[in-house]
Parts: sequence; structure tokens; C-alpha cells
Amino acid sequence: MKYEFEQEYKKIGLKIAYYRKLAGLTQEMLAERLDVATSYIGQIEAAGMYKPISLTTLLRIAKALDTPACKFLEF
Repeated sequence: MKYEFEQEYKKIGLKIAYYRKLAGLTQEMLAERLDVATSYIGQIEAAGMYKPISLTTLLRIAKALDTPACKFLEF
């Protein structure tokens, strides 16, 4: 067992991408709001990539997208 929650992390990234696009933002725009590299946002959102993120980062993304963080965790 590599990582127990690897598939859920991937789903979180896809949901972040969905809500980012719904907000009309590019990865670059979201990265600027969070003061992180655009490549970091790309890694989080990539469906085939396992990139765990902290709760703090998840909450910052939720705030930047004006979306409740729980939306990213509904499976």
C-alpha cells in the first residue's frame, strides 16, 4: 500500500481545478492570489499526480476561490 488516500488526493485536485475554472481563474491567477508558483497549482490539480497538500493550503485555496473547503472533500 503506497498511500492509503492517494486516490482521494487526486480527486481533491480535480475539484480544485473545477472550482477554479468556475471562478473564471487561470492557474496563474490562483497562484498569484496564494503567492505560490503556478507549477505548484498545476501539481495539485494534475489528475495523474499525487501531491498531498496541507489543511492550511486547502483553506487558503478555498478562501481564494470563495468556496467552502468542504466542497473539495465531498467524494
